[in-house]
Amino acid sequence: MTVSLISVMFAAVISQNIVLSQYQGICPFLGVSKKMSSAAGMGFAVIFVLAISSVFCWLVYNYILLPLQIEYLYTMAFILVIASLVQLLEMVIKRFSPTLYSALGVYLPLITTNCAILGTANSAVVFNSYNFLYTFCVSIATGIGFLLAICLLAGIRLKTDKAEIPNCFKGFPITLVTAAIMAMAFAGFSGILA
Repeated sequence: MTVSLISVMFAAVISQNIVLSQYQGICPFLGVSKKMSSAAGMGFAVIFVLAISSVFCWLVYNYILLPLQIEYLYTMAFILVIASLVQLLEMVIKRFSPTLYSALGVYLPLITTNCAILGTANSAVVFNSYNFLYTFCVSIATGIGFLLAICLLAGIRLKTDKAEIPNCFKGFPITLVTAAIMAMAFAGFSGILA
């Protein structure tokens, strides 16, 4: 059990990275990665929302939807759980860190519709039928993978902003090329753990 949990967590962070392998959560990944501070803030916000929402979605699915035999409503229920948690997170960040709140801008409320959050909840709870511990660990690892990817991209973007590159690649095009190279590098880790 421990080896398979470590294997699943490694895959969630590296080889099956939610952004670079599954291409979910691209909007905040590309939009908030201009500065390291905002990228790290978004990464930690995603970890928090992923961990808490996956746990609540697991509880709602297993203790409300399944006993009532209305499990087909899981998408609607999960969206309500995620939206509530993001609203709570937005209020907390606005209260305790106004600079981070303004740096994240519109991308903070967009966590509600971030397909990485809903995709992780769906994958862990419904499709893979993980138990409570697996669901929590996989959601944390997925969030760490998002944090790793967005911070790496932010660091690289800081370097490319100062580098001499052709005018046609400046700005967003070099960011897309960078993200593509990162995706290929992360894909090189697939198959390490079975």
